[in-house]
Amino acid sequence: MDGVSAQENQDLSTSSSASEGEMGALMRSLDWSKTSLGAVEHWPQSLRTSVSICLSSRYPMLIWWGPELVMIYNDAYRPILGSIKHPAAMGQRGSECWPEIWNIIGPMLEGVMTTGTATWSTNQLLPLERNGYPEECYFTFSYSPIRDETGGVGGVFTAVTETTGQVLGERRLRTLHDLTERTAEASTAAETCSIAVEVLAENAADIPFALLYLLENNGKQAHLAGNHGLGANTPVSPLVVDMTVEEQIDAATWPLEQVAFSGQAKLIEQLTERFDPLLVQTAYGTAQSALILPLSHPGQYTPFGLLVAGISPLRALDDDYKNFFELVAGQIGNTIAKARALQEARERAEALAELDRAKTSFFSNVSHEFRTPLTLLLGPVEEALDEEKIVSSSETASPGEVARRRRQRERLEVVRRNSLRLLKLVNTLLDFSRIEAGRAQAVYEPTDLTSFTADLASVFRSALEQAQLHFVVDCRPLSEPVYVDRDMWEKIVLNLLSNAFKFTFEGQITVSLHENGTSVELIVSDTGTGIPEEEVSHLFERFHRIRGARARTYEGSGIGLALVQELVRLHGGTVQVASAVDQGTTFTVTIPSGTAHLPQERIRSGGPEWTETYSSLGTTPYIEEALRWLPEVPAKPTDALVNPIQRIDQDSAQQSIAAKGKNEPKTKISETAHILLADDNTDMRDYLKRLLSTRYSVNAVTNGAAVLAVAFERTPDLVLSDIMMPELDGFQLLHALRADPRTSTVPVILLSARAGEEAAIEGLKAGADDYLVKPFSGRELLARVSAHLEMARAREKTA
Repeated sequence: MDGVSAQENQDLSTSSSASEGEMGALMRSLDWSKTSLGAVEHWPQSLRTSVSICLSSRYPMLIWWGPELVMIYNDAYRPILGSIKHPAAMGQRGSECWPEIWNIIGPMLEGVMTTGTATWSTNQLLPLERNGYPEECYFTFSYSPIRDETGGVGGVFTAVTETTGQVLGERRLRTLHDLTERTAEASTAAETCSIAVEVLAENAADIPFALLYLLENNGKQAHLAGNHGLGANTPVSPLVVDMTVEEQIDAATWPLEQVAFSGQAKLIEQLTERFDPLLVQTAYGTAQSALILPLSHPGQYTPFGLLVAGISPLRALDDDYKNFFELVAGQIGNTIAKARALQEARERAEALAELDRAKTSFFSNVSHEFRTPLTLLLGPVEEALDEEKIVSSSETASPGEVARRRRQRERLEVVRRNSLRLLKLVNTLLDFSRIEAGRAQAVYEPTDLTSFTADLASVFRSALEQAQLHFVVDCRPLSEPVYVDRDMWEKIVLNLLSNAFKFTFEGQITVSLHENGTSVELIVSDTGTGIPEEEVSHLFERFHRIRGARARTYEGSGIGLALVQELVRLHGGTVQVASAVDQGTTFTVTIPSGTAHLPQERIRSGGPEWTETYSSLGTTPYIEEALRWLPEVPAKPTDALVNPIQRIDQDSAQQSIAAKGKNEPKTKISETAHILLADDNTDMRDYLKRLLSTRYSVNAVTNGAAVLAVAFERTPDLVLSDIMMPELDGFQLLHALRADPRTSTVPVILLSARAGEEAAIEGLKAGADDYLVKPFSGRELLARVSAHLEMARAREKTA
């Protein structure tokens, strides 16, 4: 197309604008007379005008002219031709330039030429070969007829935009979105891989094949966890890869070990040389390359898996494509990490649940085992007490015999009272174990809840009056009987009342019951010490104690309120608490009326049949325990504390001690030593006082604060203190004594129910002179007290 005449150049220049650009110059250099369009001077004006518009536009435009659809295009259209079709495409027949897509666009152009009707195509796939390989490309374009001087269609005008980047971007974004959304609920790494390959298979255009490997056995093996586009268990997709063998460069397998070691993605090219071409054949042609990417989460160096992703034979691996693969691997890695974390958390939860079940089973078994010896303990004690009543009423005894029998009866009462207390704790643990095991099958029967609740509350009246507390019981008549398990309801009321009494020192306690719509509300309120706001949410947790709370006693299992909540739930109800420090606390129990909320098979409307399904001791243990919290209750000395571990015969020990006290002359220490004793348990305090009073002067108080008040008035020779006490515990007391010059050198012996070497070390580190674990023998206690008094006297002499 050389040798363009000056006239032709002039004519072509005239037909183009000053901004004709590179394509205008190319047109002037061509010999158009050798084309089907002929010399430029013979071009119709319609073609000249169209060319002028095309060349001067910055929008990609193309003119197809004449029956052979000869191509003329502008500078903006030039990139669409790629690296191999330009400049030959200028003036070339369309079918010769675009043979790979002529089956698509040829009929469309012919239709416009024939009918004169324009067309419009959006994001049309046109697989071009413009850069030396088949390429997936997308275009939005229109074909519009150009009328010539005859009124017919002389050519086709095309405005075109390449939308490949937009289409690929949206498709890849959709894949990442689906990957995120659909793998979110995966609970295991294997499930994550299975879902991931399903999502990737839906975008086979970008990922013609994928292999997901999970590293196991400390990274020594890679197991195929998912595959798409390639069959499993072939030379190109082995089920298991030994990661301990270093890969050879020409080995017919994937270099997974290299990627796992480096943590960096690796491009694998010339797949048909590495593998049998049939093995890498995909729906989009034979894959020529693939990318191996590590699966990990941010901050992790060693991957926990690998992704082998095939690269489309219709796309080059540009930066956008590579970034897409990295995002895919990152998302799969994050999801696997999350799934593994959930799996580990699940396994930990299952282990804890199993431990909890084992603990529940243990409590249940131990509670059952405790009940037998407790029964055998309580039975003979009750019989002995009954015999004492008969003997006392039927015989005339001497004053000495009367005193002996009185002491004997007091000892038996202590044994009975504390056995009942232990049985109450055992039953509470048994109740909890049944609830947790799902075996606490309540039996609901219609109950006059007003009378029943009032009767239960009334048993506390004596204790509250002795404590100088005002007691209000306001149980209003209800419109119908309420279905409750009576033993459970009894525990609910008694535990709430016991708790209120424990923390109330002045004012009043109120128990009220009334209807509230279709529910019944039990309200137990007090004017006690109250609960700090930050502790309210933990109030119903098992074994939770409010540290430093002022109470009548520090004793208790810490499960009373937790049990109340569980029992209320078994009635389909709720329990709520409102409290303010130094103002009081209100518990509100709400249970529905009727039976619709209850298991129908557990409802009993009456009849003789009755199966005991719940442990119950009645009100006695609760009220006796409450009475022992009152400082006004006279002390009832006893020495009936038995040490079953050391198998010491306590009665014999006491007789021996008493005999020594009578037969041996008192030392100077025994005559002058003053011991200050602190324990919040009345029976324990009375027992220790009686034991020590045979040799020393003993002042017994109920808590650490009282010890300080007495000690600062008169310095004791020795302090014997329990650790767990209200107001001021043993450790706080010890710290206060050591901090004051008047008491800093006074020997202190701590008593505790916490056994074990760690507990003893803790006490001694806190500054105690000795640490004695309950239960202990009276002889051991007296020996240790005597030894520390002797050492204190020796220090005084040498000072």
